[in-house]
Amino acid sequence: MNLILELARGMLRRRRRQTLVSVSGVALGVAFFIAIAALMRGFQTYFVNQIIDVAPHITIKDETRRPPAQAAELVALDGAVVVHGVKPRERIRGIRAAGDKLAMLEAMEGVAAAPVLSGQALLRYGSRDVSASITGIDPARHPRVSNIEKDMIAGSLADLRTTANGIVIGEGLALKLGVSLGDTISAVSPAGVTLSMKVVGLFRTGIQNVDQAFAYSLLKVNQVLQDRPNVVNQILVRLADVTRAEPLARQIEARFGDRSESWEEQNQNILTVFVIQNAIMYSVTGAILLVAAFGIYNIISTVVFEKTRDIAILKSLGFTEGDIQRLFLVQGVIAGILGAIAGCLLGALMIEALGQVRFGLETPAGNDRFILARDWRVYLAACFFAVSAAGIAAVIPARRASRLDPVQVVRGAA
Repeated sequence: MNLILELARGMLRRRRRQTLVSVSGVALGVAFFIAIAALMRGFQTYFVNQIIDVAPHITIKDETRRPPAQAAELVALDGAVVVHGVKPRERIRGIRAAGDKLAMLEAMEGVAAAPVLSGQALLRYGSRDVSASITGIDPARHPRVSNIEKDMIAGSLADLRTTANGIVIGEGLALKLGVSLGDTISAVSPAGVTLSMKVVGLFRTGIQNVDQAFAYSLLKVNQVLQDRPNVVNQILVRLADVTRAEPLARQIEARFGDRSESWEEQNQNILTVFVIQNAIMYSVTGAILLVAAFGIYNIISTVVFEKTRDIAILKSLGFTEGDIQRLFLVQGVIAGILGAIAGCLLGALMIEALGQVRFGLETPAGNDRFILARDWRVYLAACFFAVSAAGIAAVIPARRASRLDPVQVVRGAA
């Protein structure tokens, strides 16, 4: 094997220009793969973190995933029964035995839970009316399931306890109403209840839909406003490990019967876009590596054509077809390895260069640069694809070289 390595190195050294071109092609493919993957993965990670940062990992709602079966369906479980036009029963909305369910959830390791009551209300200040979703919270429990506390730009959630009918609103909602900290606004619910509420805090998440349409109040205050005393319509759950959200949501739903949605289910459309985005990214960078592999194929094919007499001599000296095939395969793999190493270095430099770019724009989330993911697994994947492509590109000319008949070569040369 050492002899084959020495012969392969010698052939590559004698064709330095062609070897440099093929190695450069692989290096550029690897570098672009790493840089584009860093951009895409960085943006996706940032976006998912923003979703997780604002929303709970699991939301338990006061509804069922499927409507309850009707009496006719229960009587004939296996029968061809179809029920049409059934009106839903009137019932008090809310999670039943919410306190017991909270206690069971909090007994689980790595799980934090908090009850809330969400409802719509019309916020009025002077002549301006703006519709908003008001969430009644427990200020002691809510920070454990939401990071809204760190998004506060004025006041705090704790002020809800110390102020009668206090309310915390988004910055965009405050601009719509024209209010600031300390102003008093009127809140009118669909139930017809009207409360005067004092603005005790402002928050900014960077997500316009949240900042322009959401507000927080004390749980008891919102229960009065919505005319739903002692009712909780959602339980928010936050996990130490976000990857447990989907399986745990299914377990909770099976145990409690209430519809439980993980953050992955709630943002399924967005995550599907990420899958398509990744497919496009890998297709483009894969095409670059494929072009580089064709360069290696051309070089190995040229070497085989020019070295037919040398191949005949090697076979006459006792080299088998497998040895000849390994000789040219090794050349392709060496070119792939050199290109992968150079590509990793170039890719790291490209990432650092992209990290220095500034857009000069003040975004709501506070980012004015590329968001880059520096993951060693991307480097490993790029190297694997590069070496694999180089090895596969060298297979066809290597097999052709191994099948050369030394007798025919010598006769042709004579």
